[in-house]
Amino acid sequence: MTAMRIHCLQHVPFEGPAAIEDWAVSRGHAISGTELYRGLRGTHGAPQQPDVRAVLPTLQEFELLVIMGGPMSIHDTQEYPWLVAEKALIRAAIEGSAAILGVCLGAQLVAEALGGQVTKNPHPEIGWYPVTLAPDGRRDSAFAGFSESFPALHWHGETFSIPPEAVHVASSEACPNQAFMYDRGRVIGLQFHLECTPESLSMLADAAAHELDSAGTEQWVASREELLSPKAPYTACRELLFTLLDRMASRIA
Repeated sequence: MTAMRIHCLQHVPFEGPAAIEDWAVSRGHAISGTELYRGLRGTHGAPQQPDVRAVLPTLQEFELLVIMGGPMSIHDTQEYPWLVAEKALIRAAIEGSAAILGVCLGAQLVAEALGGQVTKNPHPEIGWYPVTLAPDGRRDSAFAGFSESFPALHWHGETFSIPPEAVHVASSEACPNQAFMYDRGRVIGLQFHLECTPESLSMLADAAAHELDSAGTEQWVASREELLSPKAPYTACRELLFTLLDRMASRIA
């Protein structure tokens, strides 16, 4: 496999690439990143930092762009002005030749860039719940070897529509649109998380603990104990993630 350059856009300290970085290192790829939360801080009294456009990569600096999750909405451009520059980079990357993987918020940003809509999901979905491949997902080689239904970590309150010309890949009981792909799998958006490790999920659970307050009253919100169970399917998700990324990389080569 030819070594490639990967760039990761990270929105908050507690949602990093986790097992995606493990995959990159194990395959000999170079991985870099932009911590967008260190850019413009917003309009609520905090001092503004240098323009994030100065630290975003150019299209010539990566073959794979990975866009991670975060608690903000893609619509929160006033509070998070760096979203504007990030969206412009994503649109340019889609128009170019780079492969793109969006995870959770990242998938929503990619969906919007492709002409989709991002709206509130009927239910918040937080926990380890099954994802089911749609017929088109089962047919595409990027997801070959995936079971028709497999477990994944979910943590979101919004959802995307399937963009025009994109293919619907997966769903869950609480959220019909869990994944899509565009341009024969060059661009993939996952609403769910395959990259979580026990350490990364513990950081997320600590930072967003208030979102678990409705556990027991909301059908699709797990308790902290359920989320962080040592029996959670980290290994199975890691294997699926590595398979998917290997296939994305092979399409770049």
